[in-house]
Amino acid sequence: MSVIRPYRPSDRAAMYEICLRTADAGTDATGILSDDALWGDLFAVPYVERHPDLAWIVESEDGRAIGYIVATDDTDAFNTWFRDEWWPAFHEKHPRPDSVETREDRMVEYGYGRAPGIDANAAEYPAHLHIDLLPETQGQGLGRALIETLFAELRRRGVRGLHLGMDPENTGAAAFYERLGMTELPAAPGGKSYGVLFD
Repeated sequence: MSVIRPYRPSDRAAMYEICLRTADAGTDATGILSDDALWGDLFAVPYVERHPDLAWIVESEDGRAIGYIVATDDTDAFNTWFRDEWWPAFHEKHPRPDSVETREDRMVEYGYGRAPGIDANAAEYPAHLHIDLLPETQGQGLGRALIETLFAELRRRGVRGLHLGMDPENTGAAAFYERLGMTELPAAPGGKSYGVLFD
């Protein structure tokens, strides 16, 4: 029986692995980019560095981390921290592209472009999350349990609402968010967003 527990620093390597194995619209993204770690550097590990108190792990019976949820309760503050403190360490490894032509260019440019005020949904829905589950975890209610754990903590903190962005090709994830009562929000071209307001 898998269990949900708080994130521990020893989970960091597993965060990279889970993020990579689910990054291509919910499927394995190994080898798509020149650096497999870029997925985790953008979408998983900065969250546990900034907000380890808003991160939970799904642990299998044999002690492996097989899923996670990470979040921030203040998107604009997170993006300021990401721009000023997290991403500069990657400038040499991932120089800003002169032109954005490939998927990897778009990913790197995303890293450089994060800043407060860039996310139109952050004012009304200030929190945001990333959730990734390996295939072996799915269909057991663990995704819902992770979401409910996070939402309870955000409500406890008095956070007004939460949004998320996703790959529109991941139709299973979209159906999952809709079943949880989240509503579709405006999104940039090529993206899809959902949000929820807390009572």
